[in-house]
Amino acid sequence: MSKLYRTESDSVGELEVEKEAYYGIQTLRASKNFDITGSRMSRTFVKNITLIKKAAATVNGEYGLLDAHKAAAIIYACDEVLAGKHTKDFIVDAVQGGAGTSANMNVNEVIANIAIEKLGGEKGDYSIISPNDDVNMEQSTNDVIPTAGKLTVLKLSRALIEELKKLHVALEEKAVEFNDVLKMGRTQLQDAVPMRMGQAFHAFATAILRDINRIERNLTEMHVINMGGTAIGTAINAKKEYFDHITDKLSDLFGEPLQRAGDLFDGTQNVDCFVSVSGALKACAVNLSKMCNDLRLMSSGPRTGLGEIILPAKQNGSSIMPGKVNPVIPEVVNQAAFLVIGHDVTITLAAEAGQLELNAFEPVIFYQIFESISALRGAVTTLTENCIKGITVNRERCEEWVNRSVGIVTALNPYIGYKKAAEIAKESLKTGEPIKSIVLREKLLDEKTLNKVLNPVLLTEPFSDKD
Repeated sequence: MSKLYRTESDSVGELEVEKEAYYGIQTLRASKNFDITGSRMSRTFVKNITLIKKAAATVNGEYGLLDAHKAAAIIYACDEVLAGKHTKDFIVDAVQGGAGTSANMNVNEVIANIAIEKLGGEKGDYSIISPNDDVNMEQSTNDVIPTAGKLTVLKLSRALIEELKKLHVALEEKAVEFNDVLKMGRTQLQDAVPMRMGQAFHAFATAILRDINRIERNLTEMHVINMGGTAIGTAINAKKEYFDHITDKLSDLFGEPLQRAGDLFDGTQNVDCFVSVSGALKACAVNLSKMCNDLRLMSSGPRTGLGEIILPAKQNGSSIMPGKVNPVIPEVVNQAAFLVIGHDVTITLAAEAGQLELNAFEPVIFYQIFESISALRGAVTTLTENCIKGITVNRERCEEWVNRSVGIVTALNPYIGYKKAAEIAKESLKTGEPIKSIVLREKLLDEKTLNKVLNPVLLTEPFSDKD
């Protein structure tokens, strides 16, 4: 069955647009020009652009700047998109030239054509509802797109923070569960001094809580928007009624308090706020990856590695080695972290590359930061549910490593000096004779004092030797 087309025109010329498509000529041009990533714009991003269109139409209708029938039709169309309809008509690639003009026009055209049909017209008859004059009234790509980007970062980050909070709780629970298990602490992959397994997991939890707080602090900048600034911050083409009320109306629709930037020129040209959020995401990714490195090391073996903890077996680890189980969950978290770290570099470079009154590279900033947030959320979810909650500890192996280590000799420094303690450590390593036996044989300390000094439980708390 052959497709039917309608002819649309713009300042560049004419194109044949599929008759049933809700997008128009500018969207079609963009889809042909920007076949870059194969990924379309984030659905959350599209919805937030649409939310801005609804806020604008509402204000313009309330203050008589836009015909009431047009305003009602545009609001209806926005609600259709916000309900998840017409997703197939948002066809522009996530990475695009034009500072997001194509994203803005894709939404403008879809909303316009839905509204046109609502008013009894046929798609493409922009004499009824114009994508530019009506849907985009009082707006510019240059205030709509950065604002939508901020709303999307807020929306996606809320879900990430909820998952990080669940991870924090799971780690705290493991810290309590493993608090009585002694293990060797290690520095530079060499034996150090004893600690408790619970302390290792509590340290993980502390780092994650710090990440939650860091992300939340940086998100405060996402509430400052430049709506009303239009093209460069001068508010050209924006009526006073719209300028005074658009931020409050968008706050109501979004459900979080937003405020207009005190300097609309700064709010339009600078995107360092996204660099700040990306930096917080990168720090979180680094902490998650380091933790997963530790989990893989502590679970290595199970017979020829450290073997201190056992990770849940989630799937076969090899197509050729029977019975092999790999730490696939920590591995995928590592990879998500690498992704986020790389995205941070892209975001930083794109933010720096802006010139004069606008940053043209917001599309790639948003593409990368949205993916960073989503990848971290997915990684944290699977880490919590498929790994952390199911970790068990090999108490016998942990105790064996403590007993075999010479690391406890460090506790003798205040009593016999660093040099003598080092000699004892070397002798123990060479002969296999326990530290305690050597000290008693050489009559360096009496047995009662030695038992107290070398008690590995007391060694795991500050100043416990004074208790």
